[in-house]
Amino acid sequence: MKRIGMLTSGGDCQSLNATMRGVVKGLNVLEGTVEIYGFIDGYKGLIYGNYKRLTSKDFSGILTTGGTILGTSRQPFKLMRTPDENGLDKVEAMKSTYRYLDLDCLVVLGGNGSQKTANLLREEGLNIVSLPKTIDNDLWGTDMTFGFQSAVDIATQTIDCIHTTAASHNRVFIVELMGHKVGWVTLHAGIAGGADIILIPEIPYDLKHVISAIQRRNEQGKHFTILAVAEGAISKEDAKLTKKQYKAKLAKRKHSTVGYELASQIEKATGLEVRVTIPGHTQRGGSPVPFDRVISSRLGVAAAELIAKEDYGKMLIMKGYDVATLPLEKTAGKLKYVSPDDQIVLQAKHLGISFGD
Repeated sequence: MKRIGMLTSGGDCQSLNATMRGVVKGLNVLEGTVEIYGFIDGYKGLIYGNYKRLTSKDFSGILTTGGTILGTSRQPFKLMRTPDENGLDKVEAMKSTYRYLDLDCLVVLGGNGSQKTANLLREEGLNIVSLPKTIDNDLWGTDMTFGFQSAVDIATQTIDCIHTTAASHNRVFIVELMGHKVGWVTLHAGIAGGADIILIPEIPYDLKHVISAIQRRNEQGKHFTILAVAEGAISKEDAKLTKKQYKAKLAKRKHSTVGYELASQIEKATGLEVRVTIPGHTQRGGSPVPFDRVISSRLGVAAAELIAKEDYGKMLIMKGYDVATLPLEKTAGKLKYVSPDDQIVLQAKHLGISFGD
C-alpha cells in the first residue's frame, strides 16, 4: 500500500481541489487502497510536521469548490536554505517529515516558486510528482496551467461589465488585472472583453502611443476607451532602468498602482474622465470553469498514473490538449513569457488593439 503526501503551495486558485480530487480518485482506481497525508498550508506544513490523514470522503464534492481544503502559504524559494527564527533547517525538516511518515511520494501543486522547491526536494532524494498550478499561465513547458482559464473568465466578466458604464458616460476605463511579471491573463481577458488597449509587462508602452490610441477613438466617434492593464505593466522609459533604480522610483511614485498612475497621466494629457477598476483577488476566487475542471481532473489522474508506475521527478504538463510530462529539473525556475512576436499578439493588433508600443 502506497503512502502519499500532498500539498498546495503559493497563491490559491479555483482548481486546486479539483486537481487533488483527480489524484486521489485516480489512485483509488489504479492502486486500490492508499494512505493520503495532506500538509496544512503548503510547505509550511511539511516543514513543521503539520498534516492530517485524509480519506476519499475528504475529496468528495469538491470538484466545483474553489480554494484549497489543505490551505496554502507562500514560502519563498530563496529562503528555503535559510534557517527559520529558531535555527531550524527547513530542507532537513521537510525531509525528516517525509521520512517519518514513510511516504512513497510527495505530490506538489504549485507555481514557479513551488516547482523550484519541489525540484530541490527531488535533488535531496525525495520522490516528487508535481502539478502546474497558477492563474498566470507562466510555467515554462506547459501550454496551460490549471486556474488560468478561471481567472481569465472573471477578468473578462469585469471588462464586460465596464463596457456599458464606459459607453454610457463617455469615459476612459482602466481595468487593472493580475500579472506582475507576465501578461497572459490580461492579454486573453483583454481580447475576450473587447479592450481597446492592452498593456502587459513584456511589451513596454509609450504613453504618447496610449494617448494617441484614445484620441483616435474619439475622432472616430467612439467616445469611450477601455484599457486592460496588467499590474506589472511598465513604460519604455522605466524598462530601461535597472531593477534597483526602478524599485526606488516605485517607492516615490505618487499613486499606489500602475492603473492609477496611468489614469492621472491620461487625464492630464487629454482632459478626459478616467476611472480605474481593480478586480484583485476575485480573479483567484469562485468555482473553476468547466475547462479547468476537465484539465485538472486529467492532470490529477495522470499524476496518479505516474505514482502507480513509480515514475517520479516529473511535472505534468499540457501540450495542446494532451497531457504529457517534463523532468522537474527542466522546467523548475523558468517562466513562460508573452513574446511581442507571438501569433496571438499580432492577431490582437490586427483587431485594432493597441499595445502602446
